[in-house]
Amino acid sequence: MSSTLPLFLDCDPGIDDALALAYLCCQDDVDVVGIAASGGNVATAQVVENTRGWLSLAGRNDFPVHAGHRLPLARQTQPAAADESLEYADLTHGDTGRGYARLPAPTAPISSVSAAQAWVDAAHTHPGQLLGVVIGPSTNLALALDIDPALPRLFKRLFIMGGAFNYRGNTHPTTEWNVTFDPESTARVLAAFDAVHERGQVAHLPVIAPIEATEAVEMTPDRLARIRDGAAAAGQTWQEMAAQLSEALRFYFEFHESDGLGYLAHIHDPFVLACALTWARQNTIPANGAQSEGSNTNAQPAAASVLGRGAEGVLPWATTLWAPVDVELTGTLTRGETVADWLGRWGRPVNAEIIRTIDAPAFLDHLSATLMKGPPA
Repeated sequence: MSSTLPLFLDCDPGIDDALALAYLCCQDDVDVVGIAASGGNVATAQVVENTRGWLSLAGRNDFPVHAGHRLPLARQTQPAAADESLEYADLTHGDTGRGYARLPAPTAPISSVSAAQAWVDAAHTHPGQLLGVVIGPSTNLALALDIDPALPRLFKRLFIMGGAFNYRGNTHPTTEWNVTFDPESTARVLAAFDAVHERGQVAHLPVIAPIEATEAVEMTPDRLARIRDGAAAAGQTWQEMAAQLSEALRFYFEFHESDGLGYLAHIHDPFVLACALTWARQNTIPANGAQSEGSNTNAQPAAASVLGRGAEGVLPWATTLWAPVDVELTGTLTRGETVADWLGRWGRPVNAEIIRTIDAPAFLDHLSATLMKGPPA
């Protein structure tokens, strides 16, 4: 199958990010125009090495990797040592961000283009067609908006893994990790989409996948063993990839058990990537000689067809609700909390489609089958 879906992925590996990268390596119709390696689960330099290491292990050194900024937005105006007191998720993902996995030294060079500039370049190269997926903090997309504030009008759609709505957090009592690490960036991204939507310049508003939904996607040791056994038929390279993913997940299982959740792992990121790709396939105009969506760089996309606040929607493996969303930036107890105005108290228009439930068994069967099959020959 020819490459028909241009994708820019922003990630912070991280163990569930590694599963998302493995899933991506198995797709035969996706043009990976860039991967931003953003600080979050571990520091940016380590995230870059992890991203390149996983891709090298999978034999996919053809994906361009761009280093993200080493600091969240609020720290970027502080002294050079501002990163010394940053909190990372090493308890969850291990000191290196890859659990017990051993990765090869990366062989492909890292791009000289910054992650923020790479976002801009990708959107302008694929106007109206680019699928953006953020499964780490939104730092580099926010910085890209400083370069080009009108960037959202060039996306096909943006999918974000992050947030917790009226739910216990996995970082602070009411907050989720990706947003907590850089809440200003998530707020800036949502505000930018608000602005272009008000002018009728964006075809699809962002999708947000919060933890109260994605925590339903649970990897278990039994399922992982079946994936690893099945992956043996995909060749030695993929067999080793599956083996190291298993070692990473072993650490993840232990963390979840220590947190009182059982010997399992919440794998948020692969779901969001798979949901985005499947949605994009369902909303791509076939190549039949007609002008393709977004082929004219001067054309404006149709205004988003947005249902009213509280309206229900459907995405692959998921049900959704539409709502106005913002991020708490100043609360002493709640900084980083994502807030949805379910009752319309703000008087603001809807700006996001929020995933509320996931058919986890169906998705996990899809994920398992994909990882057992391995990359296209």
